[in-house]
Amino acid sequence: MPNALELRSIRFSRNGRPILADFGLSLAPGEQALLLGPSGCGKTSLLNIAAGLLTPDSGDVLLMGERMPARAADRDALRRRTVGIVFQTLRLISALSLRDNLALAARLAGQPADGIDRLLAELSLSHRAGARPRALSQGEAQRAAIARALVARPALLLADEPTSALDDANTDRAAALLVRLAAEQGSALLIATHDSRLKAHIPRAIQLAAAPDRVAA
Repeated sequence: MPNALELRSIRFSRNGRPILADFGLSLAPGEQALLLGPSGCGKTSLLNIAAGLLTPDSGDVLLMGERMPARAADRDALRRRTVGIVFQTLRLISALSLRDNLALAARLAGQPADGIDRLLAELSLSHRAGARPRALSQGEAQRAAIARALVARPALLLADEPTSALDDANTDRAAALLVRLAAEQGSALLIATHDSRLKAHIPRAIQLAAAPDRVAA
């Protein structure tokens, strides 16, 4: 079986400033890792590259053995089939209820929606299933983002600071749920975080160094 994610010799810069240089990473199906490093080292950029939301300057991205396509529409289709993303900000459709947002995410990924109520219950969101996104508290919104990523049963689950707005109890609960459901689904899990509390749940850590200030001449 191919790796869920493979990054080969990734280079990425922004405004002439190198962010990632010859970075490589592989995650087998079901493998879990934390992506650690100081602010500005490229953690979020790396997740976006892995998801096909950013294009690296050079290097290869493979999802389940399939090379990231050049066309945006093809990248979108591959991402919907294989990747679930927990963003730092809530990205739900404001006109739909939480349950309808999750049902839409499942449908776009070609997955059944029969696990939505269980997922909402495990994240203590059952009572908010009919609420619109703007009515959710910050903690509820972050848990809703986790639910949206998980409902698509992705081969690769990417999470960007998924516990930044949660207290210790909800951090442990959300992290345990991410780890357990990713394992149950056979999903690889990569979490970019500053939250040292997550080390108790995921032992493998990939450290990114601070990016240099400028491109070498």
